[in-house]
Amino acid sequence: MDGKALAQRIRAEVKEEVAKLGSLGLATILVGDDPGNDIYIRRKHEAADEVGIRSTDIRLREETTEEELLERIAALNDGDAIDGILVQLPLPDHVDEGRVIRAVEPVKDVDGFHPLNAGQLYLGRPTLVPATPVGIMALLAEYKIELDGANAVVVGRSDIVGKPVAHLLLQQHATVTICHSHTRDLARETLEADVLVVATGRPVLVTADMVKHGATVIDVGINRTEAGLVGDVDAAAMEVAGHMTPVPGGVGPMTIASLLRNTVRAAKFRTNVLAFPSS
Repeated sequence: MDGKALAQRIRAEVKEEVAKLGSLGLATILVGDDPGNDIYIRRKHEAADEVGIRSTDIRLREETTEEELLERIAALNDGDAIDGILVQLPLPDHVDEGRVIRAVEPVKDVDGFHPLNAGQLYLGRPTLVPATPVGIMALLAEYKIELDGANAVVVGRSDIVGKPVAHLLLQQHATVTICHSHTRDLARETLEADVLVVATGRPVLVTADMVKHGATVIDVGINRTEAGLVGDVDAAAMEVAGHMTPVPGGVGPMTIASLLRNTVRAAKFRTNVLAFPSS
């Protein structure tokens, strides 16, 4: 399942929408100087620039107080020049992550983490949804994977991937099972999956003998090991699966493309092109 090709097409579509809408702005906030987070932020800005979205890159010291961070968010909330706000996680230990997430104006929450947006997803009325789950669903649609009535197993229960993708699969009428570190017999569950989404951050957690023949496997993991980049699923599972995303080149490009699409959607909400629920 070629995430790169689909992501490139989505970027082209976003570029056309940006041109029609006019000036769009995306602001990111990075607290601290973690090299991995720096790479993620730079890639997001490069992608935004490519499609014509103005990007504002805010870098704050590791020692920045929670109140200082909240003040910067409040200023971005009030400004008409910014359509989307993204606070790079995780935050330093002295900052209340939940309070920061709630501080972002829901209509500008391109990460889809605010409780209002999470609640809308839970209710089956999605507004802004986390980018990785959106990208996963786009891949499934692109390859015409039948979800109605399918057994879908999600391994991982994070707020960023596991829980939201489970809700999106439910809304497409799949029968969804969520597995996690306390699941007693993981292989028994995964072998029942017509669609298997693995998002745990644990290298090669799912081996080829845990995958049902002909299943669709979405590997969200990107793990740096001595052997190089590997996913949460053993690459040998490609010999068993009917469809499977590679690592790298599968879900990763789709996440950034979906973030750009979320920024366009946020701009439409902010300018009342689309109706956003009152908070």
